[in-house]
Amino acid sequence: MSAPIPTRVHYHQQARELELGYPNGENYRLSAEYLRVFSPSAEVRGHGPDTATLQTGMKYVGLKNITQAGRYALKLHFDDGHDTGLYSWDYLYDLATHQQANWADYLRRLEEAKASREPLGIPLKQL
Repeated sequence: MSAPIPTRVHYHQQARELELGYPNGENYRLSAEYLRVFSPSAEVRGHGPDTATLQTGMKYVGLKNITQAGRYALKLHFDDGHDTGLYSWDYLYDLATHQQANWADYLRRLEEAKASREPLGIPLKQL
């Protein structure tokens, strides 16, 4: 069974969150950072088991543009220049429904790698 297709897709620019609303009433907000870290691109996921690249320094990434890819996916254009990989409706729904577990796993992997969400590993104060 395939995932539901959202009836509402809205990017909240100030919060840097993509909101997905579904016909069954489910509503999810996914941060641009989360979407960038879990990009479906080969550049991020790799080409086979255990070849994924840990994404670091993405805390302040945002979206510059969103385009539809046929009837099955979105292409997200991030403000750091990343725009490869298509976010299928199935993949977006999976990211939305597993957000808490995915994020906890990402934070654990960052800690193990002694890496940071901060750009260049330097804490920045946002003005």
